Amino acid sequence: MDRDFADFWNLLWEAGLGLCAAFALLNVLAPAQDLPWKPLDLSHPIGQATASKVDDFELVRTAAPEEVKAVTDACMQVLREAGVKVERAEDRDDGGFCIVRGAVRITGGAVTPLAPGGLVMQCPLAVRYVIWDRQVLQPAAEATFGSRVARVENYGSYSCRRLYGQTDASVRPSEHARANALDIAGVTLADGRKVSVAGDWAGEGREGEQGRTFLKRIRDGACRVFSTVLTPDYNEAHRDHLHLDGAERGLCA
Repeated sequence: MDRDFADFWNLLWEAGLGLCAAFALLNVLAPAQDLPWKPLDLSHPIGQATASKVDDFELVRTAAPEEVKAVTDACMQVLREAGVKVERAEDRDDGGFCIVRGAVRITGGAVTPLAPGGLVMQCPLAVRYVIWDRQVLQPAAEATFGSRVARVENYGSYSCRRLYGQTDASVRPSEHARANALDIAGVTLADGRKVSVAGDWAGEGREGEQGRTFLKRIRDGACRVFSTVLTPDYNEAHRDHLHLDGAERGLCA
């Protein structure tokens, strides 16, 4: 009996050593973007753990002011370490469901400018935008057009409204009501060419099939970064823009 007990503990010990060795090997050899315990680095490709790392900066509605500050400061630090200039924006409460907490504003640095700029958005959304810019948008532009994107044309982030602007109280709030969504209308390339969702999504605009290919590429890549991505294929309300948000529930359409 004593020998069986000793053998059992020896087996557990060997299994533990094996697990430790496997973990150490994984920690060294696996890409950092695939390991949830490694810090988020916005210069890394999109990995298996990227989304969950960004989610760590999400705030619940009941978060205390000190938690809002601590989490938002940590989120802003990740952006600054990536060379992005960012400042804290004032939180806002327009009554009812229109509440923005942990708000920031990208002011420059190593990120493609939004036009118009100065948008207020939740910090995790800003992080998602930078990841999408670096890992999806710019590579797609260079591969498709041989030119980088100079600026991203947009229809804004914050808007105190329900889905599709409906007034029925039974309709849930839009993510725009939390500054947790960004509507992309198109881009201007460094060589002056313009690509718009309204004109090029179907491949019938000035850039033809190249414009269509580019927009589909940045849509597909956005689905790996944002929770919800809505396009002209989804409904008429999105005929002229890509809706990108960080909602709790996701959809790519």
